[in-house]
Amino acid sequence: MNTGKNTPGPTAELNGQIERITYANEENGFTIARVKARGHRDLVTVVGNLMAPLPGEILRMKGWWANHPKYGEQFKVHSYHSAVPANVYGIKKYLGSGLIKGVGPRIAERIVDTFGKDTLDVIEERIGDLHQVEGIGKKRVAMIRKAWEDQKEIREVMLFLQSHGVSSGYAAKIFKQYGAEAIAVVQENPYRLAMDIFGIGFLTADRIAGKLGFAKDSPVRAQAGVLYVLHGLADEGHVYYPYEPLIDRSREVLDVEREVIIDALAAAALEKGIVIEDLNEDLDDFQENYKAVYLAKYYYCEKGIANRLKILTQVPKTIRPVDPDKALDWIQNQLAIQLAPKQADAVRAALASKAMVITGGPGTGKTTLINAILKIFATLGVQVLLAAPTGRAAKRMSETTGREAKTIHRLLAFSPKSNRFQKNFDDPLECDLLVVDETSMIDTVLMHHLLQAVPATATLILVGDVNQLPSVGAGNVLKDIIGSGAVPVATLTEIFRQAKESRIVVNAHRINAGRMPEVGPDDGSDFFFIQKEEPEAVLDVILELTRKRIPDRFGFDPVDDIQVLCPMHKGIVGAGNLNLRLQDALNPGEDALIRGQRRYRIGDKVMQIKNDYERKVFNGDIGRVRWVNAVDQEMAIAFDGREVVYDFPDLDAVTLAYAVSVHKSQGSEYPAVVMPILVQHYILLQRNLIYTAVTRGRRLVVLVGTKKALAIGIRNDKTQRRYTLLKERLTV
Repeated sequence: MNTGKNTPGPTAELNGQIERITYANEENGFTIARVKARGHRDLVTVVGNLMAPLPGEILRMKGWWANHPKYGEQFKVHSYHSAVPANVYGIKKYLGSGLIKGVGPRIAERIVDTFGKDTLDVIEERIGDLHQVEGIGKKRVAMIRKAWEDQKEIREVMLFLQSHGVSSGYAAKIFKQYGAEAIAVVQENPYRLAMDIFGIGFLTADRIAGKLGFAKDSPVRAQAGVLYVLHGLADEGHVYYPYEPLIDRSREVLDVEREVIIDALAAAALEKGIVIEDLNEDLDDFQENYKAVYLAKYYYCEKGIANRLKILTQVPKTIRPVDPDKALDWIQNQLAIQLAPKQADAVRAALASKAMVITGGPGTGKTTLINAILKIFATLGVQVLLAAPTGRAAKRMSETTGREAKTIHRLLAFSPKSNRFQKNFDDPLECDLLVVDETSMIDTVLMHHLLQAVPATATLILVGDVNQLPSVGAGNVLKDIIGSGAVPVATLTEIFRQAKESRIVVNAHRINAGRMPEVGPDDGSDFFFIQKEEPEAVLDVILELTRKRIPDRFGFDPVDDIQVLCPMHKGIVGAGNLNLRLQDALNPGEDALIRGQRRYRIGDKVMQIKNDYERKVFNGDIGRVRWVNAVDQEMAIAFDGREVVYDFPDLDAVTLAYAVSVHKSQGSEYPAVVMPILVQHYILLQRNLIYTAVTRGRRLVVLVGTKKALAIGIRNDKTQRRYTLLKERLTV
């Protein structure tokens, strides 16, 4: 097998048995292994692209010897062949390496002690004989049988993919998705990989297709390419994209003629994968020949939101009418407070309207207002439901209202088996009032499904801070609803006296108004700025703050209470590097589970980065690693006290969370927030990003970097345009 490396010097041969794997990157196959080699007394360090290497495996390698300045002599592998071990020691190593789920070092030793050199033949030809081994019953034999068969098939898939330029790390995913049909699927249409498998993009699929002989201008490639471009644009937040710019973007990616793209768009529309809408026919105020291209689901979801909101506002409510002035007098007496004028107007709107929006920054009394509205409606005997897009936001809503709040997915009873929400137009929610918090986080698809399930007679109140970052998913739903004027909007701007005592709150409003935050030297402050110019210095300060200074001074737990938020993922003070450095600082240790470029230790703070409906964990959920079982290839993570078990291949959806992006922090609050802010981040430095980060901190916010970078971000209120038509659909 060729590893794809060019030989810079004289070719040499090395034969040996893998003793241990020092490092293995699943994404590109790069491996550092220690090998027991013939003719060498000490273990030899071997470096190269190896395919899913296992301790005990025998390698016959060609390559060259090199001297690394730090690590000494190494054998650089150019090509190799592997074989299963033949001696008892090697077989023990091989079986106990994690090759077979359910067989760890101890069980491997017992099996080999029983069958010796014949062990692998026994597993291959008469696996029932494993019952002779102490501790192996019917269940474990069945597990070993399945794992052994899967491994053989996975190895075949690996060999096929490796020969077509795909790293071995994807083989398990591809096999899990397609099973024994994996090779046939890839040969027939490799572009399916990009759509079906998380982590495999169009570019990887395109490389495979090229090696399989698919022409550059083939219709299959062009159609997959335009869908890839549209999915990428949706990831940037666009619900649709203009026709002509889409053609240009697609040509850049695919490097084909314009006619090929036009034909691909027409074919995709014919197959109902996309919708091309001529806006001159449906909506006013658009330039001539302006066409919008949607992935089909976004088109139907955007139209669905507009239609359901219109119906909701037009159907009369069933809640008995209430005199708003009497209701205001009563609630102010009940709560022993005086509502501000805008809060009072919001209460009137909630009693009179079928749908409304309440928006405002921190400290403007959104929680007080919601509690007042809920108390009034409760006296009317109506059925109330509360919801939020994330588990943390729902939990916080429960704490502030004293009522049960659910995530939207739980509220709508999402079923992983059918991959659909069970609460919908045909089986709506049972409620007279639905209050939804953190609405700025809700994207087009989720809002569509939510509104489909709201009874036409119910009252809907959407609560959120429109000045925060928009949803991670496509759309700008809250902003579009507010901008349309289709429903009443209560905008709270007054900061209440108690909130004014918090410099976090005051500075959040200053930032939102385009002004620099106030930073004072007083010990009682909850907002600090530490001036550092160089990324290395910023990194050192963040490590010191999280490890010692903040815990010692404020008593916060360095892992559970302090959250580092990053504008970017890359770079010295990007989330990627900060996670590794913070992991070493806050949870050091030699034992780690290595999955590709990620490493996990027991006690690590981790985040789910993809919705997993079967396990009921969602994008942005944060947990702690509880245990790792290398034998059964499982890892358990506790999310809010609930233990969730992952198979090793599924850990691609889990990443370290000592540092996370500001986007990923939406809907969450943390006792303490630390954020690097340097001019290197200028591409992403925007006012709403800084504002969102600052408003995540409940009791402490520390910014580390330069005031120049902070000023650049605060001045930049020109957020990237998201192509949506929800506002226009709500106004026609």
